[in-house]
Amino acid sequence: MPLPDEHFTDLRTALSAIYSGKEAESIAFLVFEHLGIAKTEVLAGKKIMLNESDSQFLLGVKARLLTNEPIQYILGEAAFYGLRFEVNKEVLIPRQETEELVDLIIRENILEKPGILDIGTGSGCIAISLKKNIPDAVISACDISREAIELAEKNALLNRVKIQFHQKDVLHIASLPGTKYDIIVSNPPYVTKEEKILMDSNIVAFEPVEALFVPENNPLVFYECIIELAARNLTDNGSVYFEINESKGAEVEMLLNEARFKAVRIIKDINGKDRFATGNI
Repeated sequence: MPLPDEHFTDLRTALSAIYSGKEAESIAFLVFEHLGIAKTEVLAGKKIMLNESDSQFLLGVKARLLTNEPIQYILGEAAFYGLRFEVNKEVLIPRQETEELVDLIIRENILEKPGILDIGTGSGCIAISLKKNIPDAVISACDISREAIELAEKNALLNRVKIQFHQKDVLHIASLPGTKYDIIVSNPPYVTKEEKILMDSNIVAFEPVEALFVPENNPLVFYECIIELAARNLTDNGSVYFEINESKGAEVEMLLNEARFKAVRIIKDINGKDRFATGNI
């Protein structure tokens, strides 16, 4: 059976000090793929020849990884719903749970040309993935961060889609941009400060805190605000979709019911945790 090249083995072994064996191997594969060396070549035991530039890059990546910096920030890119996105420390790294949210919307959409708004777009991964899979949709997206909007605009160009981006603070606007929408989607901040100690250190140390954490005295502030805006800005039978804190499903459900949304559902993710909320106006 072929053995992986020593460069790959060295990186995987070093990463095993802070990551599980499987995760260390997955990260090592990502690094070598970034260098243009396919996973199949590594598994086949092909001798890897690195030039001086690649060798220095590999040393730098290993040093940064050993500080727990996420590989996506180091490489400046992340995969999401079969697409490639540029990422930096101004935005959250797209995650599998959010892919499930996108998939849910695509599966449930029955309109040929829905009007969609993504609130808190970050890297633009939700809005862009929806546009790629519902090509005739008219999609807008907003975020409080100018840096996030600029990155999302780059990602829209990268993935060859047209989306209207707006810099907006959803907690301090009287109305949403544009006309009414058929779908409003948001993956807002929802982690409480008391949950911070349970999170991986690389998330807390490197990802933007304003996109993660909510006030202890009002952890549902974004949901309250977005539900109120959605009630006024959705078309008849329009839908709102949220990614939620797994411990807040019942509370988000109550907020939607109190706002007179119909067909309210709390939906579990692939791991069996309450992760998504939806309802129709």
